[in-house]
Amino acid sequence: MATIARDGAAAQIDAPAASDDAARVLSARRLMAVVRIAIGWVFLWAFLDKTFGLGFATESADAWVSGGSPTFGFLNFGTEGKTFHDFFASLSGPFADWLFMIGLLGIGLALILGIGMRIAAVSGAIMLLLMWAAELPLENNPFMDDHIVYALVLGVLAMAAAGRTWGLGRTWERLPLVQRYRFLE
Repeated sequence: MATIARDGAAAQIDAPAASDDAARVLSARRLMAVVRIAIGWVFLWAFLDKTFGLGFATESADAWVSGGSPTFGFLNFGTEGKTFHDFFASLSGPFADWLFMIGLLGIGLALILGIGMRIAAVSGAIMLLLMWAAELPLENNPFMDDHIVYALVLGVLAMAAAGRTWGLGRTWERLPLVQRYRFLE
């Protein structure tokens, strides 16, 4: 109980119990773990669909394993008429394919497993911001879109050490290499 004075009269109010705060923190940590896994799945699914052509965004004939390019269509046609089309179209090729696919796989697995959250968040945010820039000007909003929102969420997840809940984050953080190079957390 806490006492406050109002107009000369004392009133008693209930202060939140420590157990309420602990329950909120636990609920928030669990929700962040679910968000971490969900965004990890977005990255991992993109890798799987582009690699094997599972018929969602990529047909089997266009799959990476069938000789297709996971970046060609977006960099050349998805950016057509956009501000930075020439720049992004010039990036298209095997190097961009490998970098993009390794990024999707690494970021997706790191988020799902809850390891390397800082590196996953930074590299994921860079990838998302590049995709955002490739789509400028945006069609539905002058600035904000899902790429920016996902990038911000990745930052929150890394700062909150979301890999520790329902993930391997605590075990990862105890590894000697990670202890020595904290940016690997």
